[in-house]
Amino acid sequence: MCKRIPGLTVFAVLLLASLPIPLVAKDKYQDEAARLASLMHWANGDVIAEIGAGEGQMSFDAAKRVGQTGHVYATELDEGKLANLKKDVARNHARNVTILMAGTEDTNLPANCCNSIFMRRVYHHFTHPKAIDAALFRNLKAGGMLALIDFPPSKWLPAVPGVPANRGGHGIPEKVMTGELKAAGFEIVSVQQGWPENDYFVLARKPTH
Repeated sequence: MCKRIPGLTVFAVLLLASLPIPLVAKDKYQDEAARLASLMHWANGDVIAEIGAGEGQMSFDAAKRVGQTGHVYATELDEGKLANLKKDVARNHARNVTILMAGTEDTNLPANCCNSIFMRRVYHHFTHPKAIDAALFRNLKAGGMLALIDFPPSKWLPAVPGVPANRGGHGIPEKVMTGELKAAGFEIVSVQQGWPENDYFVLARKPTH
């Protein structure tokens, strides 16, 4: 026996049914990882690191792209997230992923280990950016690429404790970031605005000489 459905509900059902069924959208992290892979030329066998991996979506995506002959380091400062990342590595049998505890003044990555390093909305949290930039420079191989996704300072977000005053709020001006990277010895390759929305993207390189 069919139950009577109110007219408004019937209208809503018919409206939804008339809409085209979309393809399953890629997760936003997968989409950003795909853009990074293209811009940084990730290839099978590469060694990549993500600083401040969070839940690890982009790290695990990168691990698939570099294959079993490549390797991905994922660092995290938060102990809870670190423990979850290690569980995910074990659960997914991700033998080409290594989880490392991050430091406030060091990445704790091996020297000259990486073809590329990236981070998403992490740089503005650094309380010792000069020390971290020096570590990133050491971690990259000659000619290695560094990608940073971040956003301009916002007065609507709570201030990050301990960061330099020149951040101007929660976030970091793009010119401040690129200035610090240049001071650490990096070459700025490109800057893109709107990655996505209000974020910007900075691509830097460790010189080959």
